[in-house]
Amino acid sequence: MAKRVQVVLNETVNKLGRMGQVVEVAPGYARNYLFPRGIAEPATPSALRRVERLQEKERQRLAALKSIAEKQKATLEKLATITISMPVGEKDMLFGSVTPQDVADAIQAITGETIDRREMILPEIRKLGTYTAEIKLHPEVTVKLNIQVVAD
Repeated sequence: MAKRVQVVLNETVNKLGRMGQVVEVAPGYARNYLFPRGIAEPATPSALRRVERLQEKERQRLAALKSIAEKQKATLEKLATITISMPVGEKDMLFGSVTPQDVADAIQAITGETIDRREMILPEIRKLGTYTAEIKLHPEVTVKLNIQVVAD
């Protein structure tokens, strides 16, 4: 079996590892592919110290994002229900449906908080009534909101 070399990844590589991770690869793979493209560098003590500093900064950044998400959650939980008015046809059926963008716009109009529509999980809303939406503000912070759909 060939000798393996340790490298520190500068970016995430599929099926190999994440940025900052120390992995063992074949010397030719490191020399001919990873090093020339700047994807990795040899696992020297200085490179390992640099990676530790970067990982600490990343942990601090993620902690700050989580605290912001917690504040948004507290703001959103104060809302009992978000009311959205939509045009209605026969049998209380909506013309179209309520989309995550509609909910995000309603939240922004009420609270001033900007919510990413892609982080919402909504049931299919095509009739009048009350529905529950789940919003993922952070990988560890989610909030559930009641959405009431009323006729224009």
